[in-house]
Amino acid sequence: MQQPTAELPALSLIVLQSGNIEAAKDFYALLELSFVEERHGRGSRHYACVLGSVVFEIYPRQENNALAATRIGFRVTTLDRTIDALRNRGVKILREPADSPWGRRAIVEDPDGNCVELTSLN
Repeated sequence: MQQPTAELPALSLIVLQSGNIEAAKDFYALLELSFVEERHGRGSRHYACVLGSVVFEIYPRQENNALAATRIGFRVTTLDRTIDALRNRGVKILREPADSPWGRRAIVEDPDGNCVELTSLN
C-alpha cells in the first residue's frame, strides 16, 4: 500500500445514519473517537469528529430520505469537470454542484445506490 499524500482525490467524509445516534456515538467513543454535537441551519442534530483529514459524522436515520444510509466523500481537483465526466457515463446526480461553507460540492449515486459527496475548493 502506498503512503498517503496531499494529492487529490482524497477521502474527506464518511456519514452514517443511525436509528439511535446516542448509542452509535457511545459505541464509536469506545474506539477513542471524540465527537462534538452539531446542527447546520435547519438540518438534523448530529455528531461529528475529525480523523486526520476525514470528517466522520453520525446522523439520525430518516426513513423518508431518498438518499442512502451511508455517504462517503472525496475531495477532487475540479468538481464541475468531474461531474461532467460522471454525467456523460450516466451516473445519477443527486445534488448538482453548488457553493457551500465546505467548498463547492455535489452528491452523486454510485452503482450500488450509495451517496458519494464530491467537493473541491474551486
